[in-house]
Amino acid sequence: MAERSSIFDMIGPVMIGPSSSHTAGVVRIGLAARYIFGEQPDVANITFYNSFATTYEGHGSDRAVIAGLLGYATDDDRIKNAFDHAKEAHLEFHFKGVGNAGIYHPNTIKINMEKQGKTLEVLGISRGGGLIAIREIDGFSCNLSGQYPTLIIEAGDVKGSIAFITSVIANDSVNIGTMSVNRTAKNGTARLFIEIDSEIKPISLEYLKQLSWVHEVKAIPVVT
Repeated sequence: MAERSSIFDMIGPVMIGPSSSHTAGVVRIGLAARYIFGEQPDVANITFYNSFATTYEGHGSDRAVIAGLLGYATDDDRIKNAFDHAKEAHLEFHFKGVGNAGIYHPNTIKINMEKQGKTLEVLGISRGGGLIAIREIDGFSCNLSGQYPTLIIEAGDVKGSIAFITSVIANDSVNIGTMSVNRTAKNGTARLFIEIDSEIKPISLEYLKQLSWVHEVKAIPVVT
């Protein structure tokens, strides 16, 4: 499931805002972060890097990322009033710009989310044409496009665990497009990021969650 170009990629998505990179892509990063977190956060601390650091206010990227965190799609008319809707939804947010961060893509956003003691950090980039890539989740490297259903599985790094998880997915007649595995240390915690061509059955998700060596399973839908 390699990245492919299409007419959609070249002309960009239907959207609200001045550009696909600064609006549509940013909405999708915010929405992906919300999906990964599992709910709307109470607090979001958002850092814009490099070119985004100087343009996020003028181009509406600040409203766009808040709209995504509220669960809005790229063509939602409410994006332009996202700050007002965030206040109504009790979403507290703060912005910061950091220029000349050479290690990051020019259009990079880091979102730190909090809710009742739960925290999560997501690092994403806007690639243009509304396309995105989620590159880090809580410091674990990944490369998620948001264009396909995705499984994020945290598990004990036990022998045969990856083969077992992929067999469960295969038993649902679901193909794996991309998969990456990161672990904290040998025999420590592993995190699997798996893009699949269709969603697996709820009963299979529950089965994975019940395994003694699986700590968490998240099923992330396509990010619209």
